[in-house]
Amino acid sequence: MAQAVEEWYKQMPIITRSYLTAAVVTTIGCSLEIISPYHLYLNPKLVVKQYQFWRLITNFLYFRKMDLDFMFHMFFLARYCKLLEENSFRGRTADFFYMLLFGASVLTGIVLIGGMIPYLSESFAKIIFLSNSLTFMMVYVWSKQNPFIHMSFLGLFTFTAAYLPWVLLGFSVLVGASAWVDLLGMIAGHAYYFLEDVYPRMTGRRPLKTPSFIKAFFADEAVVVARPANVRFAPPPAEELHRD
Repeated sequence: MAQAVEEWYKQMPIITRSYLTAAVVTTIGCSLEIISPYHLYLNPKLVVKQYQFWRLITNFLYFRKMDLDFMFHMFFLARYCKLLEENSFRGRTADFFYMLLFGASVLTGIVLIGGMIPYLSESFAKIIFLSNSLTFMMVYVWSKQNPFIHMSFLGLFTFTAAYLPWVLLGFSVLVGASAWVDLLGMIAGHAYYFLEDVYPRMTGRRPLKTPSFIKAFFADEAVVVARPANVRFAPPPAEELHRD
C-alpha cells in the first residue's frame, strides 16, 4: 500500500506534486500548531505597510481544518490539477504555471477590489484564504476543455463535465460552505478560459502568452510522437505494387 502511494506520488507532474505537497504540509503544520494561520492569511494592510509579501502566496496553501472538506479539495487538487498538467498542458509546464499565476492574481485582485466596494466589503473581508477558490478554478478550466466527458456524482446521478462546477457549487451550498469561494474560482476560471481559448479564436491574438522569463525557469520538452521504422501511413506508389 505504502509503495503504491509512493509510486502514485512520484508519477505526478512537477507543478501538481509541488502544490499538493505544499498544501498538505502547510495544512498539517497549522493543525499541529507548528505554523499559525495568522501568519498566512491574506491581509492587504500587512502586505503593503509591513511588506509581508509571503501572504500573497501562503493564503493559497492553507485549506483550513483537516476534515471532509479538506479531503474533497485535496482530491480535486490531485485529480484535476494533474489532468490539466498531463493533458491540456503536456510539455508546457511554463504555460501551466502561468495559468495558476494568472488565476491567483485574478482572485487576489477580486478580493482586494471587492473589499473597497460599499455593501460588499464586509463579505469580501471574510475571504482571507483563496486556496479553495484556486482549486475550483482548475476544476472549471478542466470542465470547459472536456465538456462532453460523462461523470457521476456519488453514484446518485450522471452528467457531463460541463456541469461539474455547478454540481460542486450546489454540493458546497448543501453542506453549508460559502458559495462565494466557489463562485470566485468560477470567475477566475472563466476569465482564463475566455482569454486563452475563446478570444484567440475570435481575433487571432493571444493575450495570455506566457512571458519568456517564466519559460526560462522551466525546461519544457517538446511532445514528440515516434513513428515506427517500417510502418506506412499512406498507400505505396503504384509502381511498388507491381514490383517483384
